Amino acid sequence: MSAGWKRAELATLGQISGAHMVSHIHILVLPPLFPLLAEQFGVGYVELGFALTLFNIVSALMQTPTGFAVDRFGPRRMLVGGLVLGGTSFIVAGMNPVYPVLLAASVMAGLANCVYHPSDYALLSSGVIAESRVGRAFSIHTFAGYLGTALAPAAMLLAAAMWGVSGALIAAGLIGPLAAIPLLFGAPAGAARPTAVRSRPVSLRSLVTPSVLSLMAFFTVIGMSGGGISGFSVVAMHAHHGTPLGVANIALSLYLGASALGVLAGGVIADRTRRYSEVAAGGFAVTAAAIALVGLVNLPVALLLPVMALGGFCTGMIMPSRDMLVRAAAPKGAEGRVFGIVSTGFNIGGIVGPLLYGSIMDYGRPGWIFAVSVGFMLATCVIALASDRRGRLAAAE
Repeated sequence: MSAGWKRAELATLGQISGAHMVSHIHILVLPPLFPLLAEQFGVGYVELGFALTLFNIVSALMQTPTGFAVDRFGPRRMLVGGLVLGGTSFIVAGMNPVYPVLLAASVMAGLANCVYHPSDYALLSSGVIAESRVGRAFSIHTFAGYLGTALAPAAMLLAAAMWGVSGALIAAGLIGPLAAIPLLFGAPAGAARPTAVRSRPVSLRSLVTPSVLSLMAFFTVIGMSGGGISGFSVVAMHAHHGTPLGVANIALSLYLGASALGVLAGGVIADRTRRYSEVAAGGFAVTAAAIALVGLVNLPVALLLPVMALGGFCTGMIMPSRDMLVRAAAPKGAEGRVFGIVSTGFNIGGIVGPLLYGSIMDYGRPGWIFAVSVGFMLATCVIALASDRRGRLAAAE
């Protein structure tokens, strides 16, 4: 991987990818602990889902302003601040294990979360990484995030088994400041200065185009479908099929780990085709079939694990094509800001999803978790193909 890469490029990519991995771990700190938190706090899944909703409300409101703040104050400083704030939120929650503090910590973590995408993509597009390697850098950056997502469920359960719920929250928080330490030393020696094009003033109105709004809707349904699997599939499998929590968490970890591998494969696919929307639709169609099978049939472990892995691989495979769609829709030098706007769709899905899926669990219909997730995946396929058709018609005019 290092062939042709400069030391400054590898150092920058490593720092950014490490921060991205931590951000994804922080997103999944709470869901694996839901059964334990519900018992400790004496609350239902709707109340716990509300903590995730607060997280996403704050991220949705602050994602776009943060993109502009990144250009004003610098992506490296903002990234350090996000890591420290996100880590502090979980440390505070672990040291004060009561429900109101958990809600306050979710607000802090949501504010930290909105920093990552604008900062990461601004740094990756700043000229530090050679243009001929930016695509691979995006893929590695995304892979690191998925790796963090894959590690989080099993790691949080292991930490809770060793140190209790409070200890697990504190441990999750500590990795934030640790990941910030390399970034505190500034840009590596020999790194290129940010290109001038990134400093051009670009108004919010000029960035919010029909293509960008379509991508935001695309990200919203991705967030709605993914939230059901990453946040509630474990408790749904346990309640619907009687799957042991340990097995269900392994299945989720395989799904998320395969997603990370799918990202790397998707990078190769994205370099060989411009049919990004068709890649996205095909990947989500296969994932929908896999998740529908998990929901409909009480699969033995020998089948459950590979089916979940297949669904995860196909989900990850579409992500580089997704990022290429965003880059194509962004004015040159404004990739970070456009990604901040588009990423708001994830937050919209995150606001609605936890309450929806939490209500389903509290209503006693865990099987619906899979049905609703599949419905959103199929909606993603439709939006992707419709957007592609609209784009081709516009290009033909």
